[in-house]
Amino acid sequence: MKTIKNYVLAIISLVIFSASGQNKAFEVSIVGTGDPILFFPGFTCPGEVWEDVVAELSKSNTCHVFTFAGFGTVPAIERPWLPKIKEGISQYISENQLQNATIVGHSLGGTLGLWLASDDLFDFKKIIVVDALPSTGALMIPNFDSETMVYDNPFNQNLLTMDDAQFGIMASQMASGMVLNKNKHEQIKKWILQTDRETYVYGYTDLLKLDLREAVANITVPVTILAATQPYGETSVKTIYEEQYKNLKGYTIKYAADAAHFIMYDQPDWLLTNISQALQ
Repeated sequence: MKTIKNYVLAIISLVIFSASGQNKAFEVSIVGTGDPILFFPGFTCPGEVWEDVVAELSKSNTCHVFTFAGFGTVPAIERPWLPKIKEGISQYISENQLQNATIVGHSLGGTLGLWLASDDLFDFKKIIVVDALPSTGALMIPNFDSETMVYDNPFNQNLLTMDDAQFGIMASQMASGMVLNKNKHEQIKKWILQTDRETYVYGYTDLLKLDLREAVANITVPVTILAATQPYGETSVKTIYEEQYKNLKGYTIKYAADAAHFIMYDQPDWLLTNISQALQ
């Protein structure tokens, strides 16, 4: 993998795009030349999470690397957060004539890619999903019903009023559970703490409410799914993915051994190899 210094030297062009004027839904850095790839990060993560992958793929592709509102240094936007993100991305694709782009999305970013593809408004080349599901809510909540998901609930109120020390403890616990590479715990924790608190609370509610298990039946472009096997184990993960993607007409799925949610940090070479193969 390239160092950060080499990554900077590899940048051919860098442009920051802001959607929706001052109420921007995201910022985008554009790196490299060639066929377009849209890189969507996971929840709380800036585009930096794709740094090593982009350093390699930008040699032969134009990489559009997104950071969503409320994450990193991008200011927060008003609710509803996730629909505004999707609307802004659709506008960006249209204005930049990126209808034949490939989407590479991690977690939330992968779900966004599925959402855009299920609308069938653009002729995407391929969707590459990294440890993401059509319905995060169905995985997290027993007897899940998207219609019952509301912003104003006791769990959200507790998160909004939690003091910084308590929130920091929670962020540490979450970071340690999402990556096996202990050297990355502090980085992931930092990104969680850097996230605008209301975006963290209400944006995650938007994600939990989104249920694409039926809508993926509308996807006609090739989909590659790269799934982590930890902490559930490959057998349990296969059961989850097969159930959630049963309405998707055709897809390729591969499982990363000894990797938790942040596959790019636990199995970076495996991830880059499989993304590269999917692009071919």
